[in-house]
Amino acid sequence: MPASRRLACSRCGTEFSCGMPGPCWCAEEPARLPMPVSGEDCLCRDCLRQAAEKIASDPAATS
Repeated sequence: MPASRRLACSRCGTEFSCGMPGPCWCAEEPARLPMPVSGEDCLCRDCLRQAAEKIASDPAATS
């Protein structure tokens, strides 16, 4: 099994682990967001949830 990567959230800077290409915590999240297009990388759990809530309340929202 590959080792997890250490990342920093591209929105808030919080450090977190990513298990990709294997299983990762983000795959357990009910929300599925489009892949970032504006230079963003992965988001921490809190920022991912905030982005999902924003898109759910305003589907035109992209950030």
